[in-house]
Amino acid sequence: MSLLHIDEPPAAVQAATHFQHHPLWRLGFRPFYLAAALFAALAVPLWMARLAGWLDGMPAALHVGVGWHMHEMVFGVAVAVIVGFLYTAGRNWTGLWTPTGGKLAAIVLLWLAGRAAMLLADPAHPVQAPWAALLDVAFLPVAAWPLWRVMRQCGNRRNYFLVGLLALMALANAVYHAASLGWLAVGPGRAVQAAILLIVVMESAIGTRVIPMFTRNGAPGTAPVSHARTDQVSIGLLAATGLAWTVGAPAWLQAPLAAAAGALVLLRLWRWQPLRTLRVPLLWILHLSYAWIGAGMLLIALAALGLVSSSAAFHALAVGSMAGLIIGMMTRTTLGHTGRMLKAGRAETAMFVLVQLGALSRVAAALLNGREGLDGLHTALLLLSAACWSVAFAAYALVYGPYLASARIDGKEG
Repeated sequence: MSLLHIDEPPAAVQAATHFQHHPLWRLGFRPFYLAAALFAALAVPLWMARLAGWLDGMPAALHVGVGWHMHEMVFGVAVAVIVGFLYTAGRNWTGLWTPTGGKLAAIVLLWLAGRAAMLLADPAHPVQAPWAALLDVAFLPVAAWPLWRVMRQCGNRRNYFLVGLLALMALANAVYHAASLGWLAVGPGRAVQAAILLIVVMESAIGTRVIPMFTRNGAPGTAPVSHARTDQVSIGLLAATGLAWTVGAPAWLQAPLAAAAGALVLLRLWRWQPLRTLRVPLLWILHLSYAWIGAGMLLIALAALGLVSSSAAFHALAVGSMAGLIIGMMTRTTLGHTGRMLKAGRAETAMFVLVQLGALSRVAAALLNGREGLDGLHTALLLLSAACWSVAFAAYALVYGPYLASARIDGKEG
């Protein structure tokens, strides 16, 4: 009679099992928020080092240029946070699990591979550049597919448009690479701007849903007012402005569209009672960042008329609204989904103030760029903005990294 032997699994199997079940891989916000914050904290100083000429004498192993900077802030940092947020929200919306464990780790690894490829591949090399583009372009379709699948499985039609916006962002990314490789006769920067405007539409749609609700729940005595038809018109105007800018419509069309979009955003925001949130940092960061959408649209109207630079408008949208909402939502969702109280302390307030100070200084630098006798002030504002940005995201990684890498304190899943 033979005996049944039960052996211990090999060490490699044990290690793989432990890795896949680590708390970091339990829900999408955990690895993507941490990776995005670390990358954001490092990428801007690297770009400033290139601008200052500190990398000029080094071997050309790091291909840091203006195209890399524009692309990575959007398709590196922002896209990672968006995917992490949508995976987490998708779990709540559908009741079904978005990627976890090894599948989530593989998607994060693809994002990391894209960042490494964009940094290390020579943009002029006939083999390296296409392969880097392929790795980077693959991320958004791969990341969007499981989100689409769970939404379709439970019939969550209300949020299909978010997957559609991810698809359009993937298209913008493909256009960026095709233009950079010389396959399309368009400026790569236009594709990045189109992606920023798509993110603005996404921010507006999600913010319209959650900011009034968060305000009502988090600031006692408030009564935010929303009108569904006005909200729809506002989002439609933002989308129309984005389309007009992207295709290069004439100024007589772009300027009034952008001005109307900006004015309506600010009117709607005023009805949400932002001044009554000043004692609640987790709320005022959302209101103030949403206000940057309106300011950015008004600057786009001025840029279309040649009165200000488009850099000022797009930095208002990218640093003011995008980074502001990113840091605001990353802190809020991390606290909530790790079982902690939705309350900002000194660290969170410092992050919020730093991002907003960085936005103000970066937009001011863009407005002063080229003004005679103000080169020193322009450079100082750039350095201030970069420092504020980097310290804010480094602080998030330092404070929230342990939260993201450990199990929920309330014992729940996720």
